Amino acid sequence: MTVISRALGSDHAFKWESTGTDGYTITPCEKAEVGTDIILKIKENTEEENYDAFLETYRLQEIIKKYSDFIRYPIKMDVTVKKLKEGSENELVDVQEEQTINSMVPIWRKNKNELTPKDYEQFYKEKHYGFDKPIKYVHLNVEGTVTYQAILFIPETIPFNYYTKEYEKGLELYSNGVLIMNKCADLLPDHFSFVKGMVDSDSLSLNISREMLQHDQQLKLIAKNIARKIKSQLQSMLKDEREKYEQFYKSFGRQLKYGVYSDFGANKETLQDLLLFYSSKEKKLVTLDEYVSRMPEDQKYIYYATGDSIERIEKLPQTELVADKGYEILYFTDDIDEFAIKMMMSYKDKPFKNVSSGDLGIEAEEQETDQEKQENQELFAYMKNQLSGKVTNVKASKRLKNHPVCLSSEGEITIEMEKILNAQPNNPNIKANKVLEINIHHEVFQTLKDAFEKDKDKLNLYTNLLYNQALLIEGLPIEDPVQFTNDMCKIMV
Repeated sequence: MTVISRALGSDHAFKWESTGTDGYTITPCEKAEVGTDIILKIKENTEEENYDAFLETYRLQEIIKKYSDFIRYPIKMDVTVKKLKEGSENELVDVQEEQTINSMVPIWRKNKNELTPKDYEQFYKEKHYGFDKPIKYVHLNVEGTVTYQAILFIPETIPFNYYTKEYEKGLELYSNGVLIMNKCADLLPDHFSFVKGMVDSDSLSLNISREMLQHDQQLKLIAKNIARKIKSQLQSMLKDEREKYEQFYKSFGRQLKYGVYSDFGANKETLQDLLLFYSSKEKKLVTLDEYVSRMPEDQKYIYYATGDSIERIEKLPQTELVADKGYEILYFTDDIDEFAIKMMMSYKDKPFKNVSSGDLGIEAEEQETDQEKQENQELFAYMKNQLSGKVTNVKASKRLKNHPVCLSSEGEITIEMEKILNAQPNNPNIKANKVLEINIHHEVFQTLKDAFEKDKDKLNLYTNLLYNQALLIEGLPIEDPVQFTNDMCKIMV
């Protein structure tokens, strides 16, 4: 690299030279005009590298457009173009002409009133933020303690690699129109990592390093303001453009739930009002605020049920008592849902309650006399012993109406959480404390009582069958499918 410079009012010029490896030299030289010339010499080509590619016109234009398109001074370049030869109607010749390569005035410095949605969509495409259209955009022009301009985009569809390690979050960061970082991750919290766009601030130094940026107070203030603006925009979309918000939520709702769960729930207050869950009553997605606003006075909890799909949850026996009381149930079909809710614990002082939990907080009608309780207790104790190590208890169900059997859980780990955790690559083999609940008003229960009095072998068979049926209802694997099929055959002969 060679830099030849002559200062205004000086008769002398100086030449600065460096090979870029070790040190530099400064020597006096001649220069006819005031100003600075910077001369870069490209390395000789090798078998592995073709350095001449950096001299190609389109490559130079590409570099200028990427890093210096918005510098407020013209960057000019001699470009070869084809023009009609003078005096000819169809013969083209190559002509050298000087062109300004950079646009100089960035879109974010223009007056918002001059811009249309098409302008923002075109900018989104030009910057290669995505192949889709942005579902929403925000144009910020902030002056105060820190001054900056920003354009933020909320994408319509999820990037193919969004939930992989290869995905990089971050906004483009400019200093006075010069790109200094392609993806500045510190400008976005993880729960808003889907946002695309850029930030330009005159307050940041061009020479700031990645390490210095992490401790830059102005950058932290910008990031805080951006996060607040993104939330505000999402809330506005939820309130005024519900269909559009649900479209966004379909793509990125999972990320919001991860945000609630991560960092020990530090962001739950920020994100809880943005969450949507399918409602058993409304048959559509609802907010937690909408759920609570409809709760009857006697309802203590926000009830939810978990499963692989809405169709599967609707068939769960555990929902019978809650539904019979007329209470609304939220359906959790994402594997992160229950973990996020466990981190929240409650919403507007209303605790969350899984319909499969031991105590539903519902006063049920007395179903057993004292004598029946004693008799049934002996039967249940026998069945518990038969299922030793598989369940922590067998008891009469207060939640079942039509189904003969179901599983419930005791403790913090629910059955659905057990399935999700054990599906992880490291397979921690975590077990929920399962309780086998029997509907004492179902005809199957009389069969159990008769077998308890007359035929313990049959009772053992029935106990294993009911337990395996309960596992199947929960979507859990049967421990011994061959034995299960053999047991089924036994009751058929």
